[in-house]
Amino acid sequence: MIIRARIVVPMVRDPIENGAVAVNESEITAVGRFDEIRREHDGDVLDLGEKILLPGLINAHCHLDYTALRGKIGPQPSFADWIRAINAEKANLSEQDYIDSIRHGFSEARGFGTTTIANLTAFPKLIASIEEPIRTWWLGELIDVRNPEEADQIVDEAVAHLKSARRWGLAPHAPFTASQRLYSRCEEIAQKENVLLTTHLAESRDETQMFRDGTGAMFDFLKSIGRSMDDCGGETPVARFLRTRTVNDRWIVAHLNELSDGDFKLLREAPRFHVAHCPRSHSFLGHAPFDIERLRSSGFNICLGTDSLASNSDLSLFAEMRELLRKNSAVLPRHALEMATFNGAAALGRRNRLGCIRAGATADLIAVPSSTDDIFGSIVAFESVVPWMMQNGKAVVV
Repeated sequence: MIIRARIVVPMVRDPIENGAVAVNESEITAVGRFDEIRREHDGDVLDLGEKILLPGLINAHCHLDYTALRGKIGPQPSFADWIRAINAEKANLSEQDYIDSIRHGFSEARGFGTTTIANLTAFPKLIASIEEPIRTWWLGELIDVRNPEEADQIVDEAVAHLKSARRWGLAPHAPFTASQRLYSRCEEIAQKENVLLTTHLAESRDETQMFRDGTGAMFDFLKSIGRSMDDCGGETPVARFLRTRTVNDRWIVAHLNELSDGDFKLLREAPRFHVAHCPRSHSFLGHAPFDIERLRSSGFNICLGTDSLASNSDLSLFAEMRELLRKNSAVLPRHALEMATFNGAAALGRRNRLGCIRAGATADLIAVPSSTDDIFGSIVAFESVVPWMMQNGKAVVV
């Protein structure tokens, strides 16, 4: 079929006025001006009228487990207090609550134009019970802070469940909750199975204070539950991570809010990984400013996520783009859209297959109204449920 729109935004080239996309089964076969595509390709024409056609959005960091926690937790005095609060809420959720939470999250994300999601789940055993309405990387979120002697068993049991998914990876939670052995076991399996890795790093002041200074609210909290604190004091979380891990482009590192000049020096010398930024969760939790310009100039690929609804109001990547622009005047709407499409695809190892409109790419497409002559501004300003979506070459009801 041929899909025509007033504007087609390929992301790998400039927007096309009176554009069209030719689709054969699940793949895009051509993109260009409508008259050219119509002349060179057969198929029924679907005319979207005055809409803007763009790639489906990619959420590079999300926790659908906690969709049910929307509005349950307010701002807390410290990040350690926020962890206590979310743990208290999680204690009230049943297995069915988590299944329902994930399903509702999928539905909401798709309504906001997300066609691909990297979802961290603390419950890999539930994956087999859940249908994927959008393309999903299931990333098993793993913690052994209370039982580090069981690191290998925790990882191996998660992998047994994760392998029921088409796309999966491993997510050692963070250096303060996952042991060195758990990280190493995840890296061993990722190398063997060629899967993604993700983690939370340098998210909060508490985390930095714990590792750099050996003090603070996080230090006290984790010490009280029995964590060995022998690795604390003397270096930042980033310095510790880069010193102890085999870093490469298989890693998606979430947050990186608390970075010192010394951290940036280390990062400039380190192999490149991908960075997931969650603007609204970042604002809700009151973290230090995210230094997007310094990270971009250092060569890091930055993509967008929503984080969980324990620290956000909905799963709209359009809203994430708007928050990013509100807080970073040097970022243009086009840059924000790149982070929510093309950059996310690169982080997932699907550069030129997802997050763009080009021959050979998967036909994941969405359409939004054209409200002004500012194409990218119109896209970022969109606030409703997307009026049209195609996933894997099939138009779907949102």
